[in-house]
Amino acid sequence: MSLVGALPFLKPRLSPSVSPGRQRRHTLPASEFRPLNTQDAISVFEIEKEAFISVSGDCPLHLDEVRHFLTLCPELSMGWFEEGRLVAFIIGSQWDQDRLTLDALTLHKPKGSTVHIHVLAVHRTFRQQGKGPILMWRYLQYLRCLPYVRRAVLMCEDFLVPFYQKSGFKVQGRCSITVASLTFTEMQYPVRGHALMRRNSEAIGFPQTVLLLEEPIQRSESALLLEEQTQRTEPEPADV
Repeated sequence: MSLVGALPFLKPRLSPSVSPGRQRRHTLPASEFRPLNTQDAISVFEIEKEAFISVSGDCPLHLDEVRHFLTLCPELSMGWFEEGRLVAFIIGSQWDQDRLTLDALTLHKPKGSTVHIHVLAVHRTFRQQGKGPILMWRYLQYLRCLPYVRRAVLMCEDFLVPFYQKSGFKVQGRCSITVASLTFTEMQYPVRGHALMRRNSEAIGFPQTVLLLEEPIQRSESALLLEEQTQRTEPEPADV
């Protein structure tokens, strides 16, 4: 399915109109959500490296792997840009088995109905602002508009489980994948798109459905941000 039909969902909120004489001064949108591409790979890796090396000693994706997935399946990534600067991102790929195996770390299975979320990371200067939950919310709603997606899965360290549970993920059990001495919990999120949404998405690229979703999504973003500001009792991961 072409990504063109999903682009209205990724577009930022419209800025107030400005006079033609002032348009030249405003060359970058204040806030933009869009799929990543290989030109973003270095910025992605710099954020990821800073977020994970100090905590886990390694990155979920190395630079060549970032480029690999952004070449094969850029439509399963999402970047949050502030005035042209990448501040947070998610990278995913398709998977075709019930549980994650070692191959899921490097392979993209185009016929799979599962999206494996490899990494979510937020730039250090934008953490503790609720951007991680908001980006995850947008990403999961975006997946609802892709007719071939039935669920999203990820693996995380135990201290991150409460964070992802807030976004609706459920624990599946211990993950069979280990990295050095690190072990992980496997979690999943059922992508329950409406039948009408999926039918429309295949027929007309779902612009009308997407536009109907935008207003409740924006309201939910506000609720998530308020929750992040008022509930600081649980430890937050370094990358979100």
